[in-house]
Amino acid sequence: MSRSPSLGVLLDHTRDMVILVDEAGTITYANGAVEDILGRSPEDFEGRTVFDEIHPDDIGGARAAFEETIESESFVETTCEYRCRAADGSWVWLESRMSNLTDDELDGYVCSSRDITDRVEAQQDREAMTRRLQELSATTGDVLWMFTADFSELLFVNPAYEDVYGGSIEALEADPQRFLDTIHPDDVEAVREAMACLDAGNPIDMEYRVNPDRDYRTWVWVQAEPIVEDGEVARITGFTRDITDRYRRERHLYVMDNLLRHNIRNDVNTISGTAELIKQDAPEVAEQAAVIRKTGDDLLRSAEKERDIIELLTGPVTAERVDVVVAVERAIETISDRGLAADVTVSAPETADAQALPELHLAIAELIENAILHSDADAPPVPVTVEVDAERIGVLVESETPPIPEMEVAVLRGDHEMDGLYHSTGLGLWLVYWVVELSDGRIEVSRHDSLNRIRIELPRRGR
Repeated sequence: MSRSPSLGVLLDHTRDMVILVDEAGTITYANGAVEDILGRSPEDFEGRTVFDEIHPDDIGGARAAFEETIESESFVETTCEYRCRAADGSWVWLESRMSNLTDDELDGYVCSSRDITDRVEAQQDREAMTRRLQELSATTGDVLWMFTADFSELLFVNPAYEDVYGGSIEALEADPQRFLDTIHPDDVEAVREAMACLDAGNPIDMEYRVNPDRDYRTWVWVQAEPIVEDGEVARITGFTRDITDRYRRERHLYVMDNLLRHNIRNDVNTISGTAELIKQDAPEVAEQAAVIRKTGDDLLRSAEKERDIIELLTGPVTAERVDVVVAVERAIETISDRGLAADVTVSAPETADAQALPELHLAIAELIENAILHSDADAPPVPVTVEVDAERIGVLVESETPPIPEMEVAVLRGDHEMDGLYHSTGLGLWLVYWVVELSDGRIEVSRHDSLNRIRIELPRRGR
């Protein structure tokens, strides 16, 4: 064919692959980008039909687009994606644009193509990941989701979204931030702040209300993590769990707890006051009155422990850095505040950082109190030792008291469940067990000579 030298130079320097084809699809010219994209020389292309180079699965669509373009009576420009054979036998995805505009100098139809292999493969990987996620999440009630870093594109969400949030997936795909419309107006600002936190590369853990169809009475727990690639946040992934039932139980529990403690306190004060009057008016039964008063005091202590347990089990269960030495000191202060006397001696390093619940001092205080209440001495010795090794931190509480009943040992070790017939002797040991269990620790109970030895083991900070 005949073309001006300047036009050929211009075409050879463009980054897009440019070919000229006649009405039969025969290639009459190919520029130098053919070699960059396909590893083939322009001469290798000329004289062949474009359909000879297309993947068999893509020929039908490409041929239909070509024929529709050249047969149109009005101007039309068509874009088509297909795979083209490279010199090494592999297939390269191309995006080609062609119109039915011809020129005497060009003598054919111009087809401009660019390599979109990376884009297509990324899309295929994403679709495959979506299919796997859909298979994995089809039966869960949790909402699993993934967005781009700025929440401008929804990459994945499972069907549970519609039931929990009350919005449609179709609307969310069209506008990824439509989920904000499903959040209680008073909680939207906190959610926006969490989105900004994720975009900055920080994980979030929060609770808020959703679903306007249910008057925003659905409470959800959300955990989300940024996915960082090449130092930049590429995607945000997370899950949403409906915690409405848990939230309602916690509220009911708090109400019952407050009522129960209030009523117990009033009733015990009445009992104690009456016992004191009996002691004054009838000295002959003073000993029995003292028993009544002591029982009332014990009941009040149980109510206070019940409050600690309620707060522990209904609050955030998050282990954090806890200096065990400081926790022991706080435990001793707690014992003193309870009006209990003991000769507590502490052997410990200056600091001992563990990963534990912040309520650790309450568990240690219970062990010290248990040693005091089961001793015949007025101020019994209670040695407390803090031990540190490479992996864990131990807190050893010793007491010269009778052997601990096996049923109470079972509570500390987690080998027994409370039921209608078995409830141990109080709530204190259950508090110890739950604090240590939720701190990912363990409890060892042993006896050496006349000493009971209870040792708490906790993971060291950062391990």
